[in-house]
Amino acid sequence: MRHTTKIALAAAVTVTALAAGATAATWPATAAATANTAAADASASRASAGAAAASTGITRHQAIAIAKRRVPGARVTEVEREWEHGHRTWKVELRKGRLEYKVYVAIATGRIVKFRVDHDD
Repeated sequence: MRHTTKIALAAAVTVTALAAGATAATWPATAAATANTAAADASASRASAGAAAASTGITRHQAIAIAKRRVPGARVTEVEREWEHGHRTWKVELRKGRLEYKVYVAIATGRIVKFRVDHDD
């Protein structure tokens, strides 16, 4: 074996032995740090899951705002999710005077895919 290879091998063995000794000596502190890191990772993943859910479509409140911009001055009477024209939508029902409005807002895009006006007789 060459002299440089022996030195490199000895250095690698020494580093490995020191690392193993340091891990064994600091195990309780390392375990606590690992538990704290795991808790922080779990919290972060829950937050990112919420952000991912929010980014997949518009919320109920956003759909209401879109519908109210279409029918200013109306009050919301009902909100529910439905399929309409091949789109997953929020159906927002509004009333203004003697008229009832149904605004279907696409969850994925926020576009109005259907709009109906009914007279309350």
